[in-house]
Amino acid sequence: MTRQSWAAVILAAGQGTRMKSDLPKVLHEIAGAPLAAWPTTLSRKIGCDPIVLVVGHGADRVRQRLDNEQLSFALQEEQLGTGHALLCAEPALQDFRGTLLLLCGDVPLLQQETIEAMLAMHAAEQASVSLLTAVVDDPTGYGRIVRDGEAVQAIVEQKDATAEQQQICEINAGIYAFEAPWVFEALQSVGNDNAQQEYYLTDIVAAANREGKTVRALVVDEEEVMGINDRVQLAEAAAVMRQRINEKLMRDGVTLIDPDNCYIDGEVSIGTDTIVHPNVHLRGTTRIGAGCIIEPGVVITDCTIGDRAHIKSGSVMAESTLGDDCAIGPMAHLRPGTNLAGSNKIGNFVETKKANLDIGSQASHLTYIGDAEVGKNVNFGCGTITCNYDGANKFVTTIEDDVFVGSDVQFVAPVKIGRNSLIGAGSTITKDVPPDALAIARSVQKNVEGWAKKNKKSKK
Repeated sequence: MTRQSWAAVILAAGQGTRMKSDLPKVLHEIAGAPLAAWPTTLSRKIGCDPIVLVVGHGADRVRQRLDNEQLSFALQEEQLGTGHALLCAEPALQDFRGTLLLLCGDVPLLQQETIEAMLAMHAAEQASVSLLTAVVDDPTGYGRIVRDGEAVQAIVEQKDATAEQQQICEINAGIYAFEAPWVFEALQSVGNDNAQQEYYLTDIVAAANREGKTVRALVVDEEEVMGINDRVQLAEAAAVMRQRINEKLMRDGVTLIDPDNCYIDGEVSIGTDTIVHPNVHLRGTTRIGAGCIIEPGVVITDCTIGDRAHIKSGSVMAESTLGDDCAIGPMAHLRPGTNLAGSNKIGNFVETKKANLDIGSQASHLTYIGDAEVGKNVNFGCGTITCNYDGANKFVTTIEDDVFVGSDVQFVAPVKIGRNSLIGAGSTITKDVPPDALAIARSVQKNVEGWAKKNKKSKK
């Protein structure tokens, strides 16, 4: 569609009492993002500039969570209606001339093509007001759309509707396109002379008709304009969003064994021919390459994973980077700052943190590698620990290429292990080891013959 001058205002000032939460309603998440982030991202995708988020309840928390360079904020200190919320954004839009898109911070399921269709209709009809509507089985509680053909004559609230108007099943979705600055002038003219002393956006429709301006409505699927008022609706919207995300991934070449039981955030990307098993959680900005296998029960947050990785059951990973052909788990834990260059194995019950492992290095089981710089082709035996913390400070263990570490070794950092050396099983290494050396640090074994026979109680 032809690019016009568009701005967006997103209403996010309400408390959301039915959520029964200390968290502002618009900060409750679906698919890895706060509710208000979805219309914000949508506005950005279609090219709105500026984008103004109207905040009120929990304003500081909302600002902190959603702040970015493409977003400005307007404060609605008193909750005096949706029209008043839009008026609060007027100072931020005083230089704007064009089409103003008004979205709701608790309506996350709107799709880009829907808004673009409304904006295209708005431009083609030269409308002053356009809005989204839905046809529902039970319109109780919603504003009814009164039409004369294509023209919208009024939005009548439930309490004001006649018996005939209450039979109308087309309802107002609360999503609008207005011409600015006319909309602000119209809001001021209709005022707040009512029992609640509030400014209502629905009054704009009547004002436009009085001035002989064009008002149009686009009917959309009820699901898209679903508002979130409680945690039941939050879960319903999350299920819809997950279904959309999963369907797109499958159409793009990803195999989801059981898509109803894969929990994948909106910003996650997955390469072709990757297989994702049930009960997997892929969160945040995770990037997964092609040809990978993600087994059941895996949780991955904000990680980058190369091609052909095999992440085995029960593994947990966060803020880590994996090169190609890595094998993780089962039951491994990669904590933030783990970087695997490629062809690495991190086996069952292995934990890593702030550890850089070069190509081919591996720890197969029951090992902790923290604050470590590890070269190529290093093998960690079972039960190895990098002792990186003395109770006050963290220290680094450096292990060069081709080192073989026996089982049950403790590296007391800071310590450096030279290339091609061998560390004997059961050693506690407190000093640097030169290249090509064998390091053994064990206490002397003493055998006291006959002690067990003499001291153990006999068993009947």
